[in-house]
Amino acid sequence: MFCDLTSQKTHKSMNYLHCSSLVGNLAPSNRFSWGEIMKKLMTVVLSICLQGGFSLSAISAELEQIGTFDFPTSASGEAQKHFTLGVGYLHSFGWKQARTEFRKAQEIDPDFALAYWGESLTYNHPLIPVLQDPDSPKETLNRLGSTSEERHSKAPTSREKGFLRAAEAFAFTDGSLGDKRLAWMYAMLDLYENFPEDREVAAFTAVAMLSGATVSNDNRVLNNFLTESGTEISMKAGAMAMDLFRENPNHPGAAHYIIHSFDHPTYAPLALSAAEKYASIAPAVSHARHMPTHIFIQHGMWDKVAEWNDSAFLAGWDLWEPGDAAGDQNHSSDWGQYGDLQRGNFDRSELWIERAGNVLENNPGDGRSTGTLKTMKARHIIETEDWETYELNESLNSDELLALGLSAANLGELDLAQSVADRLSTLASNSPNNTTLNLISMEINALTMFKKGQEDEAIDMLMNAISIAEDQSPPRGAASPLKPVHELAGDLLLEMGNHSKAAELYETSLGRMANRPRALLGAARSYAGMNDDYNARQNFQAFYSLWKDADIAAVSEAENYLGL
Repeated sequence: MFCDLTSQKTHKSMNYLHCSSLVGNLAPSNRFSWGEIMKKLMTVVLSICLQGGFSLSAISAELEQIGTFDFPTSASGEAQKHFTLGVGYLHSFGWKQARTEFRKAQEIDPDFALAYWGESLTYNHPLIPVLQDPDSPKETLNRLGSTSEERHSKAPTSREKGFLRAAEAFAFTDGSLGDKRLAWMYAMLDLYENFPEDREVAAFTAVAMLSGATVSNDNRVLNNFLTESGTEISMKAGAMAMDLFRENPNHPGAAHYIIHSFDHPTYAPLALSAAEKYASIAPAVSHARHMPTHIFIQHGMWDKVAEWNDSAFLAGWDLWEPGDAAGDQNHSSDWGQYGDLQRGNFDRSELWIERAGNVLENNPGDGRSTGTLKTMKARHIIETEDWETYELNESLNSDELLALGLSAANLGELDLAQSVADRLSTLASNSPNNTTLNLISMEINALTMFKKGQEDEAIDMLMNAISIAEDQSPPRGAASPLKPVHELAGDLLLEMGNHSKAAELYETSLGRMANRPRALLGAARSYAGMNDDYNARQNFQAFYSLWKDADIAAVSEAENYLGL
């Protein structure tokens, strides 16, 4: 069930080894071969699925809104209470909420070392490729003590010193974001080696490993599945988080880090149980409401993608205050709109666009809010195929150019389509490493050629684009480019009467992005053209179940074929 905004909210205005050596740095008991890692994962998954009900160990923190876990420290009373709340929010990347609680703990106990440790981790997202705030972690730790010796004198146990040492490794390591992440990861691995049975040590080691997995051998920060050792490290982190999840399925970090570990179409099934559980573990945090949809989207579970991002958006909207970043609102609106479009709810898509406009109004000049709104407007045009043209100017981003080029070509405005293609070619030549931009350029150039009668040249260009796309990891979220290359090539081959090749491309697209209705429709038409009634019916039925309420001609086409 959705909650809509009934009225607009008003606001006044050290050098470390590369990740490839990770296995050698683990304690002998924690070293696994790749096969052993996968065997361990499958054993844990099977255990979780078979248990149905879980037996929880004794847990001291019962936190209704952020999960259940136990993180004992040398503090006590109210300071420990606020610290525990801070940790719960931190596990779900509720940065602002966590920071507030850690500072409350500091006010009560100014020498509580772990309260400063926790706050220092709230300033930089561990997985995105940006060092957001290099100074605040240093400043936070320096409030505890101006030297490492002074800080450690306030951490009375070796365990607490280890957590503090890991925070220092990130904050004070000179160099790049990658250097900082590796420093944090290796410091946490050292702590884990000393405290292998400590569940909070394990949880924070898992997220530190996921962070380190994003660092390539040449020190670039990338998708964790694109670095040389990223997949292996992510699987290890996932295995660690799954062990914790099996013991305590209400642990926010366990479920959260499982999702990040397997946030890839190939591995997403391993995280489905955790995703379904995490959706209810930490409702106080916008990111926690959104994060399960990283797995739902890869299963084509569009109702859940739409509904949980609706919930995440409203949580972020309610929490936001002037001066805050709007990232949670941007991200959830982007994904929520995509989910609603995939289930054929075009009216909800327009509501999402209105919401994104409200977010931008509250955050004037914010680049991410501006880009999100542009993308959502372009996506609505592309997914509904309600083509419309507008002025071609230099302010249009690549998504807007894609929507304009597709519209112009499909409406027969070929001079405009060619101008868009030329503009994209120029942008692509200036950014040869921007794969998505280059794919968009190839799509519009190929479609324009096709509409001009150069069919073979167009298909050759799209097949080249497909080869480039398949060299990349499949999208982990919404389609990128907004019009998948395989689908566009399938559309043109279908128009040419090459049903067999079109069906092959649609199936490949569905393998990369499950349950997309446009690909299901294309596959159904292709199989019908091949007189393959069984597969045509299967795909028409799947398409119809998603879009039966959409007011488009393809729904009647499916009904006629299915005899409805």
